[in-house]
Amino acid sequence: MISNQTISIIVASNNHYAILIAALLKSIDTNHKRSEPIDFYIIDDNITAANKQKLNQTVDPNRISLIWINQKSIVPNGLVLPPDSSSFPETIYYRIFAPYVVNQSVDKLIYIDVDTIVRVDIAELWDTDLGKHIVGAVQDIGKTVTSRWGGIPNYEQLGLSSDTPYFNSGVLVIDTKKWREQSISSQVIDVLIKYKQHVVLPDQYGLNVVFANKWHMLDSRWNWSASAEHEHPYLLHFLHIKPIFSSCYSKERWKKEFFSYLNQTPWKGFKPINEYRRKLQLALNIAKKYFRKLTY
Repeated sequence: MISNQTISIIVASNNHYAILIAALLKSIDTNHKRSEPIDFYIIDDNITAANKQKLNQTVDPNRISLIWINQKSIVPNGLVLPPDSSSFPETIYYRIFAPYVVNQSVDKLIYIDVDTIVRVDIAELWDTDLGKHIVGAVQDIGKTVTSRWGGIPNYEQLGLSSDTPYFNSGVLVIDTKKWREQSISSQVIDVLIKYKQHVVLPDQYGLNVVFANKWHMLDSRWNWSASAEHEHPYLLHFLHIKPIFSSCYSKERWKKEFFSYLNQTPWKGFKPINEYRRKLQLALNIAKKYFRKLTY
């Protein structure tokens, strides 16, 4: 399928993980063989001017346009992010508002976590036919709502069976028009507030509750864990410790592939960060949420 339609992709990141965007961008740029231009939206949570410049230098602007979105403009008036106690950065919530970030004429959107690299033409994912569904995603490694890694602990309360499929929110194909028409963002926030005692992975819990049995299942190769082997995954997801850290335990071949892309960017020669700095960043994430909770 050949199209002149612009492909719209969105990510969200703070400055600490901006380096991951570089590898992702280079992987997309390298493997995009079709003619469509790409609008690459970055929800910017205080990324420095120096790192923005590096990211701008990573790709050909005639092929991929970087569009910067200040995180302060993300959450619509009247909505407040519910506090949680996880060590995840607040940027995980921003995917919930992605359909409001892009130009209103954009009717389809790909959301991707920054801790990924794309190994085939992203246009193949763009071609996904969602049919009647609002969102397409890959089933999580935990498979169902009973997963110990996240899941929906109160699935029975919600009238769901134990075999209800559960998806990973790190890669989403979104019908933006239907999302906005049905006020999905508000629905997700309402769920997170109402069932806050059951929330483990905040955004993923909310999305899976709202879309339970109502999402399009993508091929698992579009969100493959970098901790697992596969002959030919389409997209690798470093779900746990990221490859920029020395303690990363993903498969060695996938870490090497990550750095092969990173070394084609202004971050060439980057040396992995030690475990102390990784844990310090997690502690800072928790502290930031704690102080926000005091004013919630």
